[in-house]
Amino acid sequence: MVVTGSDDHLWKMWTFPDGDIIVVGEGHTDWVSGCCFHPSGTQLITSSGDTTVRIWDLSKGECVLTFKGHAQAVWDCSWHSCGDFVASASKDSTSKIWDVNSERCRYTMRGHKESVSSIEFLPFSNTVLTSSADKTLSLWDARTGLRVCTFYGHLHSCNHATFSLESNTIASCDSCGVLKLWDVRQAVPILSVDTGPLSANQVAFNHSGRTVAVASSDGAVKIVQPELDQLHSLRGQGETEVQSVAFHRPVEQLLSGAADGTVCVWI
Repeated sequence: MVVTGSDDHLWKMWTFPDGDIIVVGEGHTDWVSGCCFHPSGTQLITSSGDTTVRIWDLSKGECVLTFKGHAQAVWDCSWHSCGDFVASASKDSTSKIWDVNSERCRYTMRGHKESVSSIEFLPFSNTVLTSSADKTLSLWDARTGLRVCTFYGHLHSCNHATFSLESNTIASCDSCGVLKLWDVRQAVPILSVDTGPLSANQVAFNHSGRTVAVASSDGAVKIVQPELDQLHSLRGQGETEVQSVAFHRPVEQLLSGAADGTVCVWI
């Protein structure tokens, strides 16, 4: 299954790779910015420009819980691997940890000076990674809501950051197309690759952690192989902005979502 979110206020779940629609989720009153499966695959969490974070029962396609508390649009969301906690990142410069069982906000994480663009739990840990328009990345302890470390090095607004589970590496990208790789244990970038000049909107590691895909506003998906010092482009979605990328791990297929409402599967 694949889930997509859109400016049309809807999220949709599709069969993969056939592309048939299974469920359409209606309820948000503004664009849907992020989607993340519950570890069991039975529920979905979404974030939206309507300032809410919602949990959905996938068997019914119904919203079963709405978290309200952000003052502005919510850009991203992530589900902890235990399934009991959800994290959200907002334009209001804060991130939040939500307790699913008590249905309340556990912590509000303050420290970024501008909009928080992305948020992600490191699987099977209490570490949270955020990226921000203030040009930094931060690691947080979800048990306390406190910031542990900040990464400086981007010269432009950071749009997204993600972990590689295989190599203790973080990848991040910014509004001028710069991709940076970081060692989780250090506070300096270990590699910088210019994929610009247009914005790099999202990054994803493949299963091995040796290949990074970058969603670019120039209409291409950039493929970076740091060990081989290679960069090449995949083009097939016209000139429209590519907003998201994700690897389908079992067979290493790549999916990309674009501003024209299409999803491409690359093999």
